[in-house]
Amino acid sequence: MRVRVLSLLTVVVLVAAACSSSGSTAAPGSTKTIKIGMANLTLGSAYFIGMSNVVQDEAKNYANVQVLVTDGGGDVAKLTSDIEDLISKKVDGVIISGGPIESAPAALAALKTANIPTVMVDRKLKGGDYTSWIGPDNYAIGQEVGDFLKTKLNNKGKVALIRGGPADNSIGSDRTSGLHSKLDGTGITIVTYSDWGSWSTDGGKKAMEDLLAKNPDLAAVFCENDSMGLGAQSAIADAGKSSSIIVAAVDGQKEALKAILDGTNYVATGRNDADQIGRAGLNRMMGILAGGVVPHDTVLPSPLITKDNAIKYYDPNGTF
Repeated sequence: MRVRVLSLLTVVVLVAAACSSSGSTAAPGSTKTIKIGMANLTLGSAYFIGMSNVVQDEAKNYANVQVLVTDGGGDVAKLTSDIEDLISKKVDGVIISGGPIESAPAALAALKTANIPTVMVDRKLKGGDYTSWIGPDNYAIGQEVGDFLKTKLNNKGKVALIRGGPADNSIGSDRTSGLHSKLDGTGITIVTYSDWGSWSTDGGKKAMEDLLAKNPDLAAVFCENDSMGLGAQSAIADAGKSSSIIVAAVDGQKEALKAILDGTNYVATGRNDADQIGRAGLNRMMGILAGGVVPHDTVLPSPLITKDNAIKYYDPNGTF
């Protein structure tokens, strides 16, 4: 592993928003410790845990970078308090993983007042300024899954839909809207679970159990993330219907990729890899602190992953 020293006194070429540290550049110079805040709304699911862990892992490539991690426990007020605490500790930059919330204006305002650069990963928070954002096109991901299911089901059958929630969650709604744009008006019927799967394996399993009880003729299920998808797959297996109901979801969680590679009824996931986004976010912050001019928004590629290409993305030792 190459260990770098980033100097805040040296302007370097912009660190590309790459998937790993191999594309990053840092000039030699001051060995002053650089403190980066990793502010998480929540560390309550595999995706966000993986995102936070990979930022810390990527920082190890820099000899003088320290990452200070916070967990808001799902509470916007706690997230704001955490960010204010990071400011008091004189961090040089803050990476924000906003989870399911849509906005945190007080947190963004505090960072702007303190003149601290802010990189948002995955979630683009509204109602405030930020330096840079890196994440996926969730609507396009939903469209990719929709096209896949339309072909796989030969334009017929009933597809269950499990949403993460809450109602104003634009990440989930964009994925679902993309799916609808491809399946509405075809011979496929979408049956939406009336409650939320809460982005968790347990939530996905409960939702699928309820859907199966009311819809014995389901042909497929789409979940807004892989954690719920894995829960839904478990419920389908318990019901003895693994041979007749396929599962598709979003993220690229390694357990889902393993299920796809193994040829189970888990057949597809749209890539929204916490590892990819987290590493790109840390390197984006390094570019900012080195004086680079960075893109305001960067949409990362989100290819559909099926059995044909899953081996390309599967890492059993990965953080997510």
